[in-house]
Amino acid sequence: MKISFHGAARTVTGSKHLLTLSDGRRILLDCGMFQGMGKETDAMNRHWGFDPREVDVMVLSHAHIDHSGLIPKLVSDGYKGKIHCTPATRDLATVLLEDSAGIQEDDIKYANKIRVSRGQPPLKPLYTEADARAAAERFHVVDYGGWFPISEGVDLMFTDAGHIIGSAAVHLRINDQGRKRQLTFSGDVGRYRDMILKSPETFPQSDYVILESTYGNSLHDLHTPTVDILLEWIEKTCLHKKGKLIIPAFSVGRTQEILYSLNQLDIERRLPDLDYFVDSPLSIKATEIVKKYPAYFNATIRKVLEKDNDPFGFPGLKYIRTVDESKLLNFRPDPCVIISASGMAEAGRVKHHINNTVENSRNSILMTGYCEPHSLGARLLSGRKEVGIYGVQREVHAEVGSIRSMSAHGDYEDLSQFLACQDPRQIRKLFLVHGEYDVQEDFRQRLVHKGFTDVTIPEMHYSVGLD
Repeated sequence: MKISFHGAARTVTGSKHLLTLSDGRRILLDCGMFQGMGKETDAMNRHWGFDPREVDVMVLSHAHIDHSGLIPKLVSDGYKGKIHCTPATRDLATVLLEDSAGIQEDDIKYANKIRVSRGQPPLKPLYTEADARAAAERFHVVDYGGWFPISEGVDLMFTDAGHIIGSAAVHLRINDQGRKRQLTFSGDVGRYRDMILKSPETFPQSDYVILESTYGNSLHDLHTPTVDILLEWIEKTCLHKKGKLIIPAFSVGRTQEILYSLNQLDIERRLPDLDYFVDSPLSIKATEIVKKYPAYFNATIRKVLEKDNDPFGFPGLKYIRTVDESKLLNFRPDPCVIISASGMAEAGRVKHHINNTVENSRNSILMTGYCEPHSLGARLLSGRKEVGIYGVQREVHAEVGSIRSMSAHGDYEDLSQFLACQDPRQIRKLFLVHGEYDVQEDFRQRLVHKGFTDVTIPEMHYSVGLD
């Protein structure tokens, strides 16, 4: 039995880990898209490092595109099996993948106009909306908390990872030619003080662990509540400078947290009387899906639901659905708050809003999550005086900031708590994925001090035997 790592290896996106049993059967854990990797991104998303036709079973930890985004390409390239996931992950991934396909088809049309004018051959998108719909038919729902057979001698169990609605840690109980082993893949680990979701669950002892490490050397700011930080930025930008506050936010998870925080400010009668726009059709769909799963909410928000039947809605909130409505926001002179995807500001409508506002010092851009080092969000946060957007250099005069406390990823204390249910002496190998290499090195030292003796940071396409 061996495992190979074909994404999220010394980087944060593109999660793909392939388990090969002694008889040649292959189980793929996640099938994520690389994002924010600069000019290399497209090529990395087109080359697998394995043959999709040879994969027998796939398991999806959660719906975020860096974990699910290449599933339609996997299917169109020959994968024939089921894709096991939780009910909420199925619902979210279905709309996320179709949206991703639409963005690719639109982007490729624009790119091909330029290529044709230069005499270059046209490109094809990674996949189409039809590919995304075909892939969604392969989703197979498995609930949290029970073992379920997915192949001969292989059982699957999901436990709540507390990262987004439906996110799961993946546990495989494997009988490989008489050798019984358990492997755990964390997916993305949430926080133990999340404002909406339950905390990550404990899980049975494993022999092998694949652990994400995005914030493996960081602690999130818990001293200043997120609602107070949001209010500070709204007051500073919209009330004092009379500008626009642009908030790039991932459609799943982050947008709902922001809306919940703004609703809390409204309940406390502290929310300024302004217009608040959610300019992302995908975020609107995702919010409706999140509302369908209140059983996944923590005790605090369930108590709020006793008095407020919509914890994500408040006076002044407006949803923008059409492209024309989105464009009109650019000509709006009044102060307002615009929440829009993508979270790294690499694509989607928020990129247009940043392009329109970044050169005006009255405006602010507030990042709310992790940004790949090459992404537009990261370039803005680095303090650059100029950034390239749509091939044009823009001077940065808008104030740029971030709310680190809103991350849906656990910090090193959360990750350590996630592992606290395990006896380090019984872990044969622990692999760190989904993190930048210097962060992973720091985290590896912490884990060694906690008694984990074999902690590996795999490179891209690294393969290793497990027995």
